[in-house]
Amino acid sequence: MNMEENKIELKTISDLLGMNFLIPSYQRGYRWEKQQVLDLLNDIWDFIESDPKKEDWYCLQPVVVKKYNDVEWEVIDGQQRLTTIFLILKHLERFIESEKKTFSVKYETRPKSQEFLEDIISKVKTDADENIDFYHIFFAFNTISEWFKNKSEKYNSVSSKFITPFLDKTKVIWYETAPQQDAVDIFTRINMGKIPLTNAELIKALFLNSSNFKDKDEEKIRLKQLEIATEWDFIEYSLHNDEFWLFINQNENNTEPRIEFIFELVVGGVSKDDTDYVFREYYKKFENKNEQTISNNWKEIKRYFQTMQDWFENRELYHKIGYLITSGSDIKIIISASFDKDKEKFVQDIDDVIKAGISRIRLEDLEYKDRMKVKEILLLHNIQTMLNNEKENSRFPFNRYKTEKWNIEHIHAIATKKPDKLEHKEDWINYAKEMLEKIKITDKQQDNEKLITEKTNLISSCSNFTENMFDEIYENINNYVEKIGLGDINDLENLVLLDSKTNREYRNEFFSYKRKTIIKKEKEGTFVPLCTKNVFMKYYTPKVEQMTFWGQPDREEYFKDIKTVLKQYLSNQ
Repeated sequence: MNMEENKIELKTISDLLGMNFLIPSYQRGYRWEKQQVLDLLNDIWDFIESDPKKEDWYCLQPVVVKKYNDVEWEVIDGQQRLTTIFLILKHLERFIESEKKTFSVKYETRPKSQEFLEDIISKVKTDADENIDFYHIFFAFNTISEWFKNKSEKYNSVSSKFITPFLDKTKVIWYETAPQQDAVDIFTRINMGKIPLTNAELIKALFLNSSNFKDKDEEKIRLKQLEIATEWDFIEYSLHNDEFWLFINQNENNTEPRIEFIFELVVGGVSKDDTDYVFREYYKKFENKNEQTISNNWKEIKRYFQTMQDWFENRELYHKIGYLITSGSDIKIIISASFDKDKEKFVQDIDDVIKAGISRIRLEDLEYKDRMKVKEILLLHNIQTMLNNEKENSRFPFNRYKTEKWNIEHIHAIATKKPDKLEHKEDWINYAKEMLEKIKITDKQQDNEKLITEKTNLISSCSNFTENMFDEIYENINNYVEKIGLGDINDLENLVLLDSKTNREYRNEFFSYKRKTIIKKEKEGTFVPLCTKNVFMKYYTPKVEQMTFWGQPDREEYFKDIKTVLKQYLSNQ
């Protein structure tokens, strides 16, 4: 569909009175069921009952038309709504004061369809049995009459209350295609989803309407249209870079075309109850149809896009704003705050927002059960670690982080899968021995002396470990840990970020196996966050005595690094 040659506007039902519509043969007949008719009536009535302001209106879905001849319009899309509107008007025509009480509808494949519709009030079921279209039209009209009858039992003069808002405050999106375009091709493309008539496509027609240009110099108009269309395509192409798109969006935003996201930002959001809200808000911006209006509104779109593009290309803003958006901050608020500020002040504001978000979190208190907070802290630790290396040009891949579903994973836990190989058994025994040595038996625990004796014996058995003894030691240690109420180490110092796929593969394995898996995965192209990789490479441990298990010194040094890296956001701690 060539947008440069199409026209778009809002028309009230009053604007349609006196017009003549032809439903061409390539379209199916009228098929609305009772519920669809009732939904339309109830929606309009709810709007009327909401006591709308003078400037408010109820918006219907687009009607796509083409000039058929001097007196008729060919309906390419929207004939079901048009026919239903006609039937409502026929029921209400005694309340319409103008000479034109309705419009005409003619189905090309149904002889005498216009006469049937015009005389619908007097039709009976035997008339409706003539063909399937007349059948559905007849019962739709009966549904309308019954709806008004039921409403009249509860409200006085419901028809007279309904008619004025219906005529003057109910509008269709009137989409008029160029005369030279093939109507069948347009109809086919609409119904195949190739012309979705989204808010973005409707808004594009507003920008490219020749009627909005006062200067009728055709060459000048053509160049301006070409300029906007070219820049439009560039913005859409840029937003289809998933690295950019998922930097400014969450993974669940599947808006298409993606430029519609910018329109949503400009008008302040979307409406769950009104799919055409964004278009209607933009239509208001084109109240004064002239070249200056087009220029100003297009500059605003480019300003939003260029602002986000600048963030994307600036390494510091990319990481900090990416963190905020990933953590749930509203990009509308961020982008509004960025306007009319120099970079230094804006960066400081961003830092303050991050600080406000985590300043009340005490790192010492964080545990695995606080998954959302832990995830935010670990994500920020990764991002700030990358930023602190000013000579490093790598960027955190928010697109992969959002699409690969990341989890919080224990680095090492006592509740691991039972090892089978000798080297793995030795790793597990070393970890178990260190863990046992750190366990403190409290006075509140019953049989205190017995527990201490058991602990001493277990440590001794670990020190004199042989493969033949492993099964017994493994079972004894697990029983002991369960008896005194210990299990996984759930503190922040034993947690990292890992993608869910890798996490599922080694969830119950021990440190040395996880380390080998991480190395293998990264070689295969799996993204491993910098700090996760540092953990399994023992990067945070100044003096590495072994690489096979994650001990207390390793945990302490890792936790110390988290606090050091995030200190600028945790100054109150």
